[in-house]
Amino acid sequence: MPTGVAIRDVREQLFDAAERVLLRDGPSALTSRAVTTEAGCAKGVLHRHFDDFDGFLAEFVLDRAGRMAPQAFALLEAAGTGTVAGNLTDALTDLFDSVAVAIVPLIIFRDELRARLRRTWPSGIPLLAEAAAMIGSYLTAERALGRLTPDADVETLAPTLIGATHHLFADRTGTPPQRETVVRTVNAIIAKTLP
Repeated sequence: MPTGVAIRDVREQLFDAAERVLLRDGPSALTSRAVTTEAGCAKGVLHRHFDDFDGFLAEFVLDRAGRMAPQAFALLEAAGTGTVAGNLTDALTDLFDSVAVAIVPLIIFRDELRARLRRTWPSGIPLLAEAAAMIGSYLTAERALGRLTPDADVETLAPTLIGATHHLFADRTGTPPQRETVVRTVNAIIAKTLP
């Protein structure tokens, strides 16, 4: 791209390019050159908008974590409808069919990225922590509606559901799990909390 040509929504264009590279080629292929090539812009564009590549990646991760709000709202709205296991299965499948499953190894892979994220996100992995909060809010609503037992330990159930489901989806190069596998996992985890 010639110098001096304005690019609209540079951050979003670069974030979308990073997501495509990450999903297609994995975390080890995510470099500043790969991102700018995918975005169709000069490498200097990234460095004009971000301090360095780890700064770019930290903002990318936080941006993607922030995009979970509509999914969290939809799941909360589903409380009291369908089945608890069905609603959880849909939400967890949507979550791990997304870029979230690829971001987790990226964060684990890059020490400086983890350090940057700790400045604004003191514990946990941002996408997984947001997902646990989303699941926790939903389970709390279902408990209030009497669709979970009054003693259902939502604070333990939410991260357990996230961890178990992430394990099912963790191999990004393999075949995603069948819905029945996710349903069986969810049911095994919540079985004792159903009235």
